[in-house]
Amino acid sequence: MIRVDRSFLLMALIFALLFAAPFVLPLIGQTYILSLLIKAMLLAIAAISLDLLIGQGGMISLGHAAFVAIGAYAAAIGLESGIENILVLLLLALLVSGLFALITGALALRTSGVYFLMITLAFGQMIYFTLTSLAPYGGDDGLTLWSMATFFGSDVVQSGGQLYLVVLLTLLLVWWGVHRLGNSRFGRVLRAARDNPERTEIIGFSVFRYRLTAYVIAGMIAAVSGLLTMQHAEFVSPSLAAWQRSGDLLVVVVLGGLGTRSGALLGAFFLVIVEEVLGSFIHEWRLIYGPLLVLLALHAKGGLSHLLLPVAAPARTGMPRTSEDNAS
Repeated sequence: MIRVDRSFLLMALIFALLFAAPFVLPLIGQTYILSLLIKAMLLAIAAISLDLLIGQGGMISLGHAAFVAIGAYAAAIGLESGIENILVLLLLALLVSGLFALITGALALRTSGVYFLMITLAFGQMIYFTLTSLAPYGGDDGLTLWSMATFFGSDVVQSGGQLYLVVLLTLLLVWWGVHRLGNSRFGRVLRAARDNPERTEIIGFSVFRYRLTAYVIAGMIAAVSGLLTMQHAEFVSPSLAAWQRSGDLLVVVVLGGLGTRSGALLGAFFLVIVEEVLGSFIHEWRLIYGPLLVLLALHAKGGLSHLLLPVAAPARTGMPRTSEDNAS
């Protein structure tokens, strides 16, 4: 029980600081940090969805950024076609990403291990090259948006402190929803399929169906991140689907701590902060970032969650269990 309380205390502190930021930062003339926080929160939303696949389901994907790009482009194309209500754009992004996840997941999940990783990479690259061929929507150069989505005519979801709160509330909802999903029967079956798929099949659960459902849910959550990324940047480009973006998401999830409540969030903020700080000193900041990751991997095998909550870190090898598993 102590482990669970510490994890929730950490998350409560993080969200409290995030809620206070748009009110405190303007007072000290640091409004630029709000943009960085939005970037980190959008990355965290996508990372949480990937952690559902890896941490809960044991499905390592290297093409997850494709869903972010699908959500961004579906909304951008809808906006260019005259659809301005963000709820309609959200529905469009969810439908397109969900359909793509259903089709590709049904194929990819017939493989496992490194083969699953490679086929997800292939599907991600397929989306990347498809987007580069969309000449009416900018092709390689991307698409600059001259109008932004509204909420029934209101600018509450547009740039500024209002968009910050929308992104923050979305992050909170996604984090809470994935946490509840992990605690549900669905999450328990998904983890059982991760640890012992043969036994899970024997006791009457369809491993393929549960994994495919998780794959679709994760893809749709990532598409929400893409929609909000479009709204924040007022620009979309095929680079959103590049395999390097998928690699960044994978690093964020592993760095934060697989299958933990706070891991994806901590990893996302760590990556954005390191990129900003190191990037201000050296252009090739990844030359320092790489060895730093190696040191963290060697000395904090449970990720940043292990460093901040060492008592709650699982002391074992193999695929990680969630803190809910340990508490039970």
